[in-house]
Amino acid sequence: MTTFTEEHAQGELEVVYQRLKPVVIHTPLMPSNTMNAFVQGDIYLKLENLQRTGAFKFRGAYNKLAQLTVEERVQGVIACSAGNHAQGVALAASLLNIHARIFMPVTAPTTKIEATKNYGAEVILAGTTFDETKELTIAETKKSGEVFVSPFDDEAIIYGQGTIGREILEDLADVDNIIVPIGGGGLIAGIALAVKELRPEVKIIGVQSYQVHGMIRSIWAHRLIENRTARTLADGCDVALAGEITYDILKDRIDETILVEEKEIEEAIFFLALKEKVVAEGAGALSTAAILSGKINHLLKGKKTVAVVSGGNIDFTVLKEFL
Repeated sequence: MTTFTEEHAQGELEVVYQRLKPVVIHTPLMPSNTMNAFVQGDIYLKLENLQRTGAFKFRGAYNKLAQLTVEERVQGVIACSAGNHAQGVALAASLLNIHARIFMPVTAPTTKIEATKNYGAEVILAGTTFDETKELTIAETKKSGEVFVSPFDDEAIIYGQGTIGREILEDLADVDNIIVPIGGGGLIAGIALAVKELRPEVKIIGVQSYQVHGMIRSIWAHRLIENRTARTLADGCDVALAGEITYDILKDRIDETILVEEKEIEEAIFFLALKEKVVAEGAGALSTAAILSGKINHLLKGKKTVAVVSGGNIDFTVLKEFL
């Protein structure tokens, strides 16, 4: 396994940052006056829901595909995803003229399935959970010879997501806390790598649902273990077993962890839409749910905190119910 050092990470992140700069959106930091008053501190929303494909995943996917050899591009790529990674890979493949097949759970939101097809990828519905779908995808990869594009457990993917951390430091150099949703861990691992060398005192706070929190349970247990009791509104983070590489990066770089209830995720989606005029999916609302829960107010009072809104690809029927 690769040993990640902050010095190596900064050099690699600079290369990746320059590679992605022409194709990704440098998403804005938006202050939240309502949450500022609630926590008595400064809260900023990092709006990755405004990224291409509506989520942060395009960053890592493009970085991975852009580095494939000519032979690998001819073979094509294959990926598994609950939705956002699927769209990121599909768009990146389209831009780079690479054929993509995406395996998605049968429970994936219809909007994400249709969007993936519209970006030009071939979609195969298989498995009822992400973890089942992942097993089926890897089995297919061994037969087809296509390049497997992991949704999180890959250095190129992690460094691509890490450009978010680079942007946060550019826009808010004196940030104190960064709250990040966790699924397989690619997003938070990348951000931690990007931030900790330059600002080691910045607290990296990870948040998951009580119903699916494989990474946080692994952090607590000091070993990689599964955790999933039921489906979660944060379907983009519905990953029972986090990645080996992401866990290896994160185990020494995460400062705080928090779990939120499904009702708190629902309330955060509603709050973001009504008060902040921000459309967020369940996974994208996790950081806001952590703040509104009041469970980490002691960390936020008098501090500058960035809450990453990781995606906005919510099924419209679900959003309609909440509103």
